[in-house]
Amino acid sequence: MPADMIAKGQSGSPSLTLRLLLGYGVGQVGGQIFRDTPAVLLPIFLSTMLGVPPWMAGVAILLPKLWVVFCDPLVGTLSDRKKARWGRRPFLLAGGVLSGVTFFLLFVPPVFASATAASAYETLMFAIASTGFSLFSVPYLTIASEMTDDTHLRTKIMSYRLAFTSLGLVIGAGAAQPMVGWFGGGRGGYAAMGAVLGGICLVTMAASYFGTSGMRVTREQPGSLPILAQFRLAWQNQPFRIVAGSYFLQMVGAATGYTVLGLFFIYAVRDIPLILPFILLISVMAGASQPLWLAVSRRFGKKPTYVLCIVSWCVVTLTWMLVRPGSDVLAVVPVIGPVSTQGALILLRGLVIGVFNSGFILMAFSMLTDTIAFDRAAFGISREGIFSGVFSALEKVAFAVGPAIAGAALSLAGFAESRGGAGAQSASAVEGIVLSLSVLPVCLTAASLLLLRRYRL
Repeated sequence: MPADMIAKGQSGSPSLTLRLLLGYGVGQVGGQIFRDTPAVLLPIFLSTMLGVPPWMAGVAILLPKLWVVFCDPLVGTLSDRKKARWGRRPFLLAGGVLSGVTFFLLFVPPVFASATAASAYETLMFAIASTGFSLFSVPYLTIASEMTDDTHLRTKIMSYRLAFTSLGLVIGAGAAQPMVGWFGGGRGGYAAMGAVLGGICLVTMAASYFGTSGMRVTREQPGSLPILAQFRLAWQNQPFRIVAGSYFLQMVGAATGYTVLGLFFIYAVRDIPLILPFILLISVMAGASQPLWLAVSRRFGKKPTYVLCIVSWCVVTLTWMLVRPGSDVLAVVPVIGPVSTQGALILLRGLVIGVFNSGFILMAFSMLTDTIAFDRAAFGISREGIFSGVFSALEKVAFAVGPAIAGAALSLAGFAESRGGAGAQSASAVEGIVLSLSVLPVCLTAASLLLLRRYRL
């Protein structure tokens, strides 16, 4: 690390060059794929290819994420302790490699005679994969709060991260399921998809290691804290507690919806190829709306902007209850093909959801970095890794609780597991899918507003 850059890190905020912003942001492509694809496809893979009941599939995803509650703070503490010697960047490289390899292994399980054995394999492999992702994601989040002392520049950093989030969303949530079909479907299609997306995870996450060379470095050596003490420390920071709690509820809601998104296009819309342009429109609008939310947050404040986006997202999400399969062709769109009136309305939802979804995620992460900086200013101690570890653990647990909720809801609604592909479902099972995409996420997300009322930073 150049001596002049270290000196700047000790005395002030160096300029954020385009290379640093892009180098930091590109890691979120792999990070988003790793977060979204298992949330969207792993329950489907377990229930329709391995014959695992939906409730058991939810448990298989939940258990590894419970381990993350301890793993993420451990990684945060380790990165705090080692940053004086190594910096945090080597964690990005190690985590990226392990995440990419284990992502592929998730979708190439051996052939098991029982659903329980298949579920046990996926649980173990997902636990190893989640450990690798912790090594990447906790230091990655922490770095954003260390790059500058300026609150609006931290929002700018998050806007670059969200631009790459959009690309990861298109690949991980939009293209993953169609990609299985492009590669011939079945177990072979899932294996090929896992190889491609696992490779993208490895390359883009590792790219952040190289792209952030020369960034600002802080050299304080914080004391080591036990896991429970870390959670107590995070709890004592009221602004952090409010932002983290609100975001946790929102992510549980989002994960509940993600779990059934593919099933929704299979059984409720009956148009699987439509999922790719739908996710693509969400991603395009998420990136295009970043300047809007930067300007709005500067003019009216981060919290009012956050609330506006949450309320608007909830209103649009509730309209999924109105979806019914449409057969009337409205237009033939290049690349997409014939689009019905219902399909056009779904794509319109993608446009609107992209705008407001990007707004409330941008505000959440920008406010998070503010709460971490608040702790550093109040106590004069560099403990970013601790707070990032706790926050990252909560986010990942949310993406375990969501599938568990959706799995339980689908089992109660009568969803029937199958092997070798998607089987026929009853009307009540389809209704359970629709409710899991609309009402359940909205209830959880709306509850987060009760916590945000108390935010005063």
